[in-house]
Amino acid sequence: MPLLTIRLPQEATLEAALRELKLTADDVDTAYGLVAVDPANGLYALRVTDAAAARMTTAGPGVEVFADPRIEPGNGSIDPKPRT
Repeated sequence: MPLLTIRLPQEATLEAALRELKLTADDVDTAYGLVAVDPANGLYALRVTDAAAARMTTAGPGVEVFADPRIEPGNGSIDPKPRT
């Protein structure tokens, strides 16, 4: 799911973000929720569906969409046995 940032008033809620972005609960990862990135400056993040992200690219100033790739260890990248 893409990640987007939005400028909202301090103490913003997920419901406030949904209203501002004209999204529904089905458009976002509600388990991820609204994350305060820099609440003093009103910067918040939430994960949205691909379709919602496509709509947000024209949402205007204050909304930015980013990739949120899954990060996993690669094969052989971790040595399971500690060296002595």
